[in-house]
Amino acid sequence: MLRYVLTALIATSLIDAPAALAQTFASGGRTVDTVNQDAPSPFPSKRHSLGYGRLVTNDVIGDGKDRWRTGSVTMSRAWGYEWTGTAPSRLGELLETRAQGQVIAPANLGKVDLTDRPYAGVLTLGLHTYASNYGYDYSLGLDVAIIGPQTRLDQLQKGLHKLFGAPTTSDAVLALQIPNTFRPTFVGEIGRRFEIGPTLDIRPFAEVRAGDETLARVGADISFGTIGRRELLSRESITGQRYRVIYDSAPSISFVVGGDMAYVSDSVYLPEDRGYQLTDRRDRLRAGVHWQGENASAFYGVTYLSEEFTAQSAGQVVGSVRVKLRF
Repeated sequence: MLRYVLTALIATSLIDAPAALAQTFASGGRTVDTVNQDAPSPFPSKRHSLGYGRLVTNDVIGDGKDRWRTGSVTMSRAWGYEWTGTAPSRLGELLETRAQGQVIAPANLGKVDLTDRPYAGVLTLGLHTYASNYGYDYSLGLDVAIIGPQTRLDQLQKGLHKLFGAPTTSDAVLALQIPNTFRPTFVGEIGRRFEIGPTLDIRPFAEVRAGDETLARVGADISFGTIGRRELLSRESITGQRYRVIYDSAPSISFVVGGDMAYVSDSVYLPEDRGYQLTDRRDRLRAGVHWQGENASAFYGVTYLSEEFTAQSAGQVVGSVRVKLRF
């Protein structure tokens, strides 16, 4: 997506919405996204907001190119009765509402190339839940992927490109975009975190997804530092980067690396009836840094995404950013 538009997207991630600010506070030198933490009852009868997270991903802050998995914004809010540093033992107690807007584009926005992937605008809305038992972490989610020109993401991107004087997506390219459709999607993940030392964690995981894309994935994430240990981390679907939703860390810096591989059996974004052939395997390699200050926090990560279809000329590198200021 447009590099100038990216600046505006990042700016929206700097300051949380007033409602989110009203529901969070600083405590004991740690930034904690929770309310009613000191309520008299250890089990509040009403589910309430526990935290909020957001991640902006774009190839402009990766390899600097405008193509393929070009840009997305993902937002999450956690709801539950309490947060004790780990997910509850039962699914359904801790909920996460999630929304994501994503633009997928061919390498050339102005000229039709039938060997390149088609344009797609995707708006995803979902509800996810988390649990932890016997050292294992579980998450299950149901989403609906709203795809096509009905999302108006194609016109939004086109209008912004015109506004900033950048090349726009041609009508011919948009005419061949993935048409309007709805895809209910299931996502499930199981993982286990191993504390190797006071500041080193290794967390292997496995994931299945069925709906807009059907895949099975295995991988691992490694963290150097303490950020995330007593927090809720949600996995962004495109890069696999885990972003903070419930915060509970003292000021510090943590580094993360990870990777995974997936077998993908079908994808609505690469339809077989148009002649697209999926690659045998889809790989992701990622790295990032979390910084937590007294009244602010930030994350920047990069992710390598391998080819998704056989005619794709190369992989790509995208960047992800989250900056949070507290007043």
